[in-house]
Amino acid sequence: MAAAIQIENLGKHFRRYHRDRPPTLKETILSGWRSSKSVEQFWALRHVDLDVSRGEMVGIVGQNGAGKSTLLQMVGGVGTPDEGRVRVEGRIGALLDLGAGFSPDLTGGENIDIAGVAAGLTRGEVRQRFDRIVAFAELEEAIDNPVRTYSSGMQMRLGFSVAVNTEPEILLIDEFLSVGDLAFQAKCLDRIQEMKAQGCAIMLISHSLGQITDLCDRAVWLRRGEVVVEGLPEVVAGQYAVNMRSETRRRTPNQAPSLASSGCELQVNRNRFGSMEAEISAVRLTPGPRIGSGEPLRVEIDVTSEQPVQAVNFNVSVTRKNDGQVCLDLNTTDEAQMAALSGAATIVLSLRRLDLAGGDYFVNVGIFRADWEYAYDYHWEVYPLSIEGPENPKGVLCPPFRWSIGRRPAV
Repeated sequence: MAAAIQIENLGKHFRRYHRDRPPTLKETILSGWRSSKSVEQFWALRHVDLDVSRGEMVGIVGQNGAGKSTLLQMVGGVGTPDEGRVRVEGRIGALLDLGAGFSPDLTGGENIDIAGVAAGLTRGEVRQRFDRIVAFAELEEAIDNPVRTYSSGMQMRLGFSVAVNTEPEILLIDEFLSVGDLAFQAKCLDRIQEMKAQGCAIMLISHSLGQITDLCDRAVWLRRGEVVVEGLPEVVAGQYAVNMRSETRRRTPNQAPSLASSGCELQVNRNRFGSMEAEISAVRLTPGPRIGSGEPLRVEIDVTSEQPVQAVNFNVSVTRKNDGQVCLDLNTTDEAQMAALSGAATIVLSLRRLDLAGGDYFVNVGIFRADWEYAYDYHWEVYPLSIEGPENPKGVLCPPFRWSIGRRPAV
């Protein structure tokens, strides 16, 4: 198929400034322009070549700061390349920051009108799609309220619904699957697969290697702004995972400290990895390690660090016991990343409902460097979780549902 996105020798550089750079022009002048100049320039992207065909989905993996989001921004027209060029053929739908363009004082419906026109539709076309957008976002009861009254999840659902229902020919997705609960995430995946089948070219950034291998036709590994490898998603994801694990294992002590965690009569030993610069001292699942399908779950993680460590990311995933299938993978990259960790702290992840099918699972928890280069402390397949409810042999989800039959008058 013809390429919808053509990236040739793409390069983009930025400037780094002094940490004590004056924040205002007045202070800059009074300081005699000291510390106002950049310390250095760095390349966020360099020598990137990539084509994406219509109906193809390409996944982008790499550590934080590798240039993934900058790449999507260049394709989406946010900024100008300093080297090379980007050519796109078709209307772009970008999920770079869901809900970022909404006006908080306008209603959800008014924001749909504005966002639809900004995406290239006429007002009439937006009106035709209006009910579909609202229904997909599941916001019928709140659509006439100001967006400032929406939760972050509601705003993200609305942003996603607008983006995928304006019929883009190119879709740019930056870590979208934190939208809503598991049932809504599944609906998002179905919609993206539909768009792909209809010829939409898609670029996806994700820290979940399972998403990359399950959804994408090709994958690209970026490191320090340059392409390390490009190819089949299983191969690229595997090489990237091996690199991540090898660095973590290299830093793991020969005998990782064992740990008896509250609520789990298990010792963390051979399933514990990391440099131990920051440690997970306890993990609690509330209301307990056995819940019903669709019930809430609270994961509390106690962490300690004798010496301050720089910005960290926390990760919680749920995997199926019998085959290791990743059912949920959440991290604090965009929400609660801590500037530094020192002493003792408790991190809490609250899930309003966990719509998993009945069966046995594991909750995996970890503390990682901000750039995901290696783990400080990662507990894999240590904390069991049993879901009571109907099993689903063809999937992992078990959302609430009901069938209905409506009779139509004979023609």
